[in-house]
Amino acid sequence: MPKVPLRTRLLVSHLIVMAVAITALAGISRLSTPRYFVVTLERLEGRGIRIQQMRGQILESFTDAWARGMVWSVLLGGTAAGSISYLLSRRIVHPLTRMERITQRFARGDWAARVPPLDIPELHRLGYSFNRMAGELERVEQQRRELVGDLSHELRTPLTIIRGYLEALSDKKLPATPDTYDRLLRETKRLQRLIDDLQELSKLEAGYLPIQRHSLQLLPLIHQVTQYFRDQQLDFKDPLIVVDISTDIPAVDADPARTEQILVNLLGNALQYTDTGTVTIRAWPQNERIWLAVEDTGIGIAAADLPHVFERFWRADRSRGRQSGGTGIGLAICKRLVELQGGEISVTSQLNQGSTFQFWLPKAMQTR
Repeated sequence: MPKVPLRTRLLVSHLIVMAVAITALAGISRLSTPRYFVVTLERLEGRGIRIQQMRGQILESFTDAWARGMVWSVLLGGTAAGSISYLLSRRIVHPLTRMERITQRFARGDWAARVPPLDIPELHRLGYSFNRMAGELERVEQQRRELVGDLSHELRTPLTIIRGYLEALSDKKLPATPDTYDRLLRETKRLQRLIDDLQELSKLEAGYLPIQRHSLQLLPLIHQVTQYFRDQQLDFKDPLIVVDISTDIPAVDADPARTEQILVNLLGNALQYTDTGTVTIRAWPQNERIWLAVEDTGIGIAAADLPHVFERFWRADRSRGRQSGGTGIGLAICKRLVELQGGEISVTSQLNQGSTFQFWLPKAMQTR
């Protein structure tokens, strides 16, 4: 059974209301008006006006005139009401039809399609809600495209290297030495790290990674992280890791595992881009926040690149990042982990002078 269009429904509903009103008016008038007219005639007779002989004719003429007037009233009133109902229904249906065309354009992939401002408040709010939804979907689609493009670009390099080594080994152009297998293993591990980081970043952005915040003492955690990196340093030329934190630094309200992950990523990133010099970890309280900073004396970041530091797959030096095993996702993970714990992260840097990554976490509530 075909569905009745909204415009027809509105028009019919208005006509039904009008018909009910006219029917009620006609019925009441038909019953009450002659009676009131008879009462009026009786009052005139009571005043001495002789209309007894013409009473029936007068009443009949009045009834006929009333009927004619009622017919014309119904015709003219119905026509006017129908016209007004049509115009009103058109005023409502027209913007809905335009919204329908816009949603169809959006469904076909026109992500820039938006509903213009509307005069009817309810429809205007509906259009505003659609525009918000469209903007969010456009942002998600843009992120998806960027992720697919970046991911294909990042996977291509290690896969090309692995394929080249395997083809050279198969054609006997490259000797099967331990060094060759170490290179293959290194690229395979890089692929595994990239996949693991992508999976974790996806969970963070989707809100699926649980955050268990409670009172956390920073100093023991920082000493644990720095000792982990010191144990891996084999060359005396490696950067010196310095901890500049007061022993009475207040506790933070944070997830220990996620905070450790932030520090590991930031400290590893600083060591990766600092050949010699120092990497310093600082912490200090400020109102209800505890600030932490990782400072290095490395190669630094250009001012034009600073807005992109926390984007996925961004590196200040792409070739160097790949050679050192970076995936380009660590800083994006840091940013999301800090935000999920109620804090903020930022970076300042100068080329050939070093970089400072600093973030804050909420101070833990003191219990008596």
